[in-house]
Amino acid sequence: MIFIFNSDIYSQLLSQHQPRIIKTEEENEKFLETVEELLSRSHLTPEEDALLELLVKLIEDFEDKHYQLNSSTSYSRLLHLIEARGLGQADLVEILGSSKIVTKIMNSELEITKKQAEALGKFFHVEASLFIC
Repeated sequence: MIFIFNSDIYSQLLSQHQPRIIKTEEENEKFLETVEELLSRSHLTPEEDALLELLVKLIEDFEDKHYQLNSSTSYSRLLHLIEARGLGQADLVEILGSSKIVTKIMNSELEITKKQAEALGKFFHVEASLFIC
């Protein structure tokens, strides 16, 4: 199946959400809500995926500047994304390989591998580097 990117639809999404450099906590919260709403969908159009990627980048830039994200861990970032999408550990079994691996990662007993990070990044529509220490 080939997805065709529709510039008109993307322009409408940009007009609706008006993404821009985030300067206030209120703007950050607004874009976080949009990201969470997009993440809650089971399937995104190519245009929605592009908007999601843009918003995540803007949020990351704001939070890198205003928060100490270095104190967060790959586990805490994964946990946040799981909670934002209303998922459970069972939803990660297919992505990470087995329920035993998921349990060990969720208990901080096992580091996420590069291959697993790439699979998680694809699944959550975020950069794989979020899951690598």
